[in-house]
Amino acid sequence: MAKQLVALENVTYQYDDQTSPALKKISLEVFEGEWLAIVGHNGSGKSTLAKILNGLQFPQEGNVSVCGHSLSEETVWDIRKQIGMVFQNPDNQFVGTTVQDDVAFGLENAGVPQEAMKTRVKDALHKVKMDSFLDQEPHHLSGGQKQRVAIAGILALRPSIIILDEATSMLDPRGREEVIGTVKELKQQDRITVISITHDLEEAAKADRIIVMNQGQIHRQGSPEEIFQMDEELIGLGLDIPFPVKLGKMLRETGIPLTKQFLSEEELVAELWTSHYKI
Repeated sequence: MAKQLVALENVTYQYDDQTSPALKKISLEVFEGEWLAIVGHNGSGKSTLAKILNGLQFPQEGNVSVCGHSLSEETVWDIRKQIGMVFQNPDNQFVGTTVQDDVAFGLENAGVPQEAMKTRVKDALHKVKMDSFLDQEPHHLSGGQKQRVAIAGILALRPSIIILDEATSMLDPRGREEVIGTVKELKQQDRITVISITHDLEEAAKADRIIVMNQGQIHRQGSPEEIFQMDEELIGLGLDIPFPVKLGKMLRETGIPLTKQFLSEEELVAELWTSHYKI
């Protein structure tokens, strides 16, 4: 059984200027090597949940545990060492004049020796396929490349968990594909634990498990296949189901015999090609 890295028990949080809690008695677990997507419309509570996981906010009720540390004022810095966050706007994350300087920034702050730092920087950039951009100035990079460098900066610090906080929402389709592909490879090769906070269900479809948030509570959770069976329910919550799921549903309604629900265009095309010859 996979090791539990994160546990929330009956977590509640309310902002001073709001009449109802942003989170209401949330309980969940995250396991080592898992990719968990937390989805919901704006105001559903998912961003507040991300801040609590990283100790940027503390629950008013309930308990949070990360890698064996119970969240408190005394343990918050220990917890932040275990979690790296990639934020929405890649331009707001750069502090170095070159790609390698930027990846090295967090290591310098952590007091990592110079020789070890050089190795970690090159290794992290190699993992995200940006090692040929060592001396490139960040403003010359595309949005997707910038986010991959941001991920490298986190990998160099060797956290147990990476949180993507709407990390693809400002990218074009190619940039989103680059970032999601990078995360997928890291998870497969290095068993990186990923928590993706997003409203993009195409991104969430790549995860192992999805939690759907609504009005500060967990509305549903399950595998992508289980969650996308609630297509009309998701639309009612203000979410847009992935295009392959929509198209597959339309094809089934026209009488085309699909064997299952497909979460990617590639799988759907392969099934249609095979079905064509069966028919």
